[in-house]
Amino acid sequence: MPGTRISHQQVTLYMKHRKQKNQSVAAAIAGISERSARRIDQATPTRASDNGRGRRTRKDPLEDVWDSIVLPRLQSDPTITAVGIFDDLCANHTDKFKPSARRTLERRIHKWRCFHGPAKDVVFLQTHLPGVLGICDFTHVKSPVTIAGEPLKHMFFHYRIPASGWAFIAVVYGGESFVALAEGLQRAFTAAGGTPKKLRTDSLSAAYRNHPDAVDFTERFAELTSRYGIKPTRNNLGVAQENGAIEGPHGHSKSQVEQALKIRGSYDFESRAVYESFVCDIVARRNRRIHDKFLVEQRELRALPNDTTATFSEHYVAVSRSSTIAIKRVTYTVPSRLVGSRLLVRLYDSRLALFYGQDLVMEMERVYAPQNSRARSVNYQHLIDILVKKPGAFRSSQLRDDLLPDDNYRAIWRYVDDTLAADEASYYMVKLLHLAKQSGCERQLGHFVVDAIGQRQLPAIRTCEERYLIVSRTRPTLTVKQHSLSSYSAMIPRGLHG
Repeated sequence: MPGTRISHQQVTLYMKHRKQKNQSVAAAIAGISERSARRIDQATPTRASDNGRGRRTRKDPLEDVWDSIVLPRLQSDPTITAVGIFDDLCANHTDKFKPSARRTLERRIHKWRCFHGPAKDVVFLQTHLPGVLGICDFTHVKSPVTIAGEPLKHMFFHYRIPASGWAFIAVVYGGESFVALAEGLQRAFTAAGGTPKKLRTDSLSAAYRNHPDAVDFTERFAELTSRYGIKPTRNNLGVAQENGAIEGPHGHSKSQVEQALKIRGSYDFESRAVYESFVCDIVARRNRRIHDKFLVEQRELRALPNDTTATFSEHYVAVSRSSTIAIKRVTYTVPSRLVGSRLLVRLYDSRLALFYGQDLVMEMERVYAPQNSRARSVNYQHLIDILVKKPGAFRSSQLRDDLLPDDNYRAIWRYVDDTLAADEASYYMVKLLHLAKQSGCERQLGHFVVDAIGQRQLPAIRTCEERYLIVSRTRPTLTVKQHSLSSYSAMIPRGLHG
């Protein structure tokens, strides 16, 4: 219409339909006259954002700072960010620069670097053939996982076959040791059903001697890879992105575990085994997504050897008079029947196996001592049968606080120590621990006594026994033989009528 201004949307609509339709039809669709359509066609093509003008319509907000301040800094330091320059301008050059021009500054800096900036890192996408490469690494876990309320310090051993994306994760408790590396690798190979031709890691101290005058591989790692027929390789020292096929999946796997923990609603687990099973289920869920690719790769993997290499270190220890053994700066209690014995300890990443000669005696969870200090792993069930015979030894025992299995029993000890006489408090605590072992109701018994203490009523040991100590009574089976009258008659001389 005459006198009506043509909008930007009309111009855009006209130009869109003008590519396929004639001038009059495109003008009718856009709602403009043919004269306006001819004027649009004759105009020099410009960006829609310029509104048909080839000149600036407002003052450049960076005119006073670009050449004198921003540009010299960009040229002198390629790593400086747009945010860093913006903060400096806001702090020191408010007379020349307004904070509202931040987006203009960021776009101008980005454009300048596209033409004059330094070269950037480029990701070179890799092609991995099935069965050729396996890659492994350790990664720290920040999720606040607890076992029965106690914080669990641990890592993940992560093995991955890049061609298919199949992965294996094992929970590691003692750091990047060779035992953890060997055990994790062998479990991963077994789960995958074969081994790749090459194994790549970063510069793990468990596998490599990281100084120039030494042989590249450690003896144990060379033996491990030789047994499985694998060629070991590693990325250049300090160049983590060369292990990108596993560094990226580290984050994805840990994020998925973290999200699963949030959905579960708790970071606390009953035992290490339950937590390990939880992590394995998450990894198995991821592996099911690439099952078809893995089947193709699995056919290319090499067969596993008939035997495996040792994933433990061996130590001989003597059981002390206090029924303890000491290994790797950690004191462990063992059943008192082993006092005076010499045991062989096979030390794995997560457990200890104790042997008397060739016979397995028992297994225990491994505990790691903090750096430059010592630790204890005390199980009251190993000692309570002897301690109950001399309960007075409890009060001054060096292991007293460690004998108490959880916070409930520690609260009970504080209460009885404050309210009862010294000998009575020790007797009560030892008898309670002995009952906990006999009944198998350690946690329930602790809750019961703590709840009673909350009501200012300390339950007697007899009451606790009646509640939790179930004595199974078995009825004897009696077989009664009915004798005949003739047998009685034979016992009387001359018979019954004699």
